[in-house]
Amino acid sequence: MMFRVDRDVLAEAVAWTARSLPARPSVPVLAGMRLEVTESGQLKLSGFDYEVSAEVTLEPQTGEAGMTLVSGRLLAEITRALPAQPVDFVVEGARAIVTCGSARFTLPIMPVEDYPSLPAMPPAAGRVGSDVFASAVGQVAVAAGKDDTLPMLTGVRMEIEGDTVTLAATDRYRLAVRELKWQPEQPDISAIAMIPGKTLADAAKAMGATGAEVEIALSSVGGTGEGMIGFSSAGRRTTTRLLDPEFPKYRSLLPTEFSARADLPVGSFVEAVKRVALVAERNTPVRLAFRGGEVVLEAGSGEEAQAVEVLPVDFEGDDINIAFNHQFLLDGLAAIDSDVARLQMTTSTKPAILTGGKPVEDGGAPDYRYLIMPIRLSS
Repeated sequence: MMFRVDRDVLAEAVAWTARSLPARPSVPVLAGMRLEVTESGQLKLSGFDYEVSAEVTLEPQTGEAGMTLVSGRLLAEITRALPAQPVDFVVEGARAIVTCGSARFTLPIMPVEDYPSLPAMPPAAGRVGSDVFASAVGQVAVAAGKDDTLPMLTGVRMEIEGDTVTLAATDRYRLAVRELKWQPEQPDISAIAMIPGKTLADAAKAMGATGAEVEIALSSVGGTGEGMIGFSSAGRRTTTRLLDPEFPKYRSLLPTEFSARADLPVGSFVEAVKRVALVAERNTPVRLAFRGGEVVLEAGSGEEAQAVEVLPVDFEGDDINIAFNHQFLLDGLAAIDSDVARLQMTTSTKPAILTGGKPVEDGGAPDYRYLIMPIRLSS
């Protein structure tokens, strides 16, 4: 087996495939990356840990059919460090030799016959633009939980109804919801899937750079989505096992009536929050006091360091003092696809909703909503 391919193309493909490899594999071969040159001359790089699979297909400059298995993370480090010249990969006996310019590496080969077969892609469910998909997933995945003891909160819920896909994620302290349009294979499709948040975010980010459509494939498009989901775009494909579809009834958490509304200039408000938060101790909030045409940002108290900043805002409604975890607030602001963010509030203890400041046609709900729970202020 041998192949020659451009260094940048190979390094990017290896890095993406290696991202799915387990840090502590249950068996040694799962740390490997399988490289295969097919009879048709294509180069396929793949990784699999029985939960997530990833595969990239490339067109090498030259190739000789064969298959081998080498350490994925080591190959990723090597290809990233190679000079910008064509890379030659040759298998000789029990070794793989990587040559690029004057650099030469020799890697031991792992037993490819012990490597598990990658799962087949489920049936295609529909397609969506890669840029729309990447943006929507990025907006929602930020709110997914990181606590593996609560697996249902580490995922992103995907609800499919006809030509509308709704993504939702929550870690109990914030909730992100995004609706988008797609092109379903069946116009009356209805499905629910709970996708591991990190896997979905990685796949969306990588495929968002392809500029091509993303095909979404589901193993049970007519039911709860139990089983597997797959994503493919421009020679890249990934599959993952789904989580239990149990998820909080999040729609009932989204308030529909508010007593105050502030339209915030995202750039200057983000910078002000970051400055004030410099004196905020861990788990202490940034306090916001809205009144008239301004907001007063404060952090710190008593004998500790303190910070205060005042910004002009477009504000309507009852004066309100409210406090938030500053990182949660910044995450929501970063996800807003607008120069102006709208913060809608009811009281200092009830959830607030952050959206883009653009008006919504027909009086409907905005396509992206970020609910954030305030931190109760001591009297």
